[in-house]
Amino acid sequence: MMQANEVQQRVNQIKQTIHQACQACDSAGDSIPSNIKSSIAQWDQRSDQATQTLQQSSDEASIRQCVDELEQLGDQAKTACESAVNVDQKVKDAVIKAHQELSQLKHQVH
Repeated sequence: MMQANEVQQRVNQIKQTIHQACQACDSAGDSIPSNIKSSIAQWDQRSDQATQTLQQSSDEASIRQCVDELEQLGDQAKTACESAVNVDQKVKDAVIKAHQELSQLKHQVH
């Protein structure tokens, strides 16, 4: 398993990518379907909570749970983006990038 501080650094980097997707949604305005906006906003909010959890806890179970939850929310956001028509490319790219990074991290912590 990776060290807790390594996981925390990776989650912080991924959080920035998720936040970029959230900002891209805001910039795109009404052209982004509401289910995608809410999915990404929920993912962004949970990434903030995960960062706090990881700062306070270094036990492997908590770390795995945080990463797993973020990856599940990433799955939802990615699926929503892939099934929608005409999603802003910046949003789609940021979601796919963050999802890929989370998937890699998940495999490293398990």
